Amino acid sequence: MNLKVSYVLIILISFTQTVAKPIDISKLKEGDIIFHESKSEQATAIKLATKSRYTHVGMIFKYGNSYKVLEAIEPVKITDINKFIQRGTNQHYVIKRIKNSESKLTPETIQKMREYGDTFLGKHYDLYFEWSDDRIYCTELVWKIYDKFTGIQLGNLKTLRDFDLSSKPVQTLMKKRYGKNIPYVEPVISPVDMFQSNELITVLE
Repeated sequence: MNLKVSYVLIILISFTQTVAKPIDISKLKEGDIIFHESKSEQATAIKLATKSRYTHVGMIFKYGNSYKVLEAIEPVKITDINKFIQRGTNQHYVIKRIKNSESKLTPETIQKMREYGDTFLGKHYDLYFEWSDDRIYCTELVWKIYDKFTGIQLGNLKTLRDFDLSSKPVQTLMKKRYGKNIPYVEPVISPVDMFQSNELITVLE
């Protein structure tokens, strides 16, 4: 194999590794929840503290004729679903749906959920994981939307004290965020607790 052919093969392999396989939108429904593995310093700490592969979540709605992701990053925004997937580690994702969604997520309910979610657009991401609506983080946004309009709680709320805070990356991040005033009893919904909710079934991975 000559050098030119080898170079072309390397380019082709690299290309296939960086371009996400198009998502099968025929399997999507509004209200679906998409999980992926983020690459940030915070994501590393979340993995260590919660023992979870997944560190970020968003909610799928139709905006116009396209499925997009409402997500709480900085700031809360609507993201093209393929761009959301591409940001994750190895472009891996899992999409889940509540059980009996046909009866629980009526068109009227979906509209109310979407409209309520849109009221958070532009709000700052909550680096401190507080349970107020002044700022909001990813799982908190999804949890509150479902709780408000369906009464379904996607995962049990915990407190910071319930997680493994012993590792150095977790302690470093907490010191950076809170100093000495760590809110150990603040309610928190983690990606793993939402991912493992008995109310959800997996529809795409």
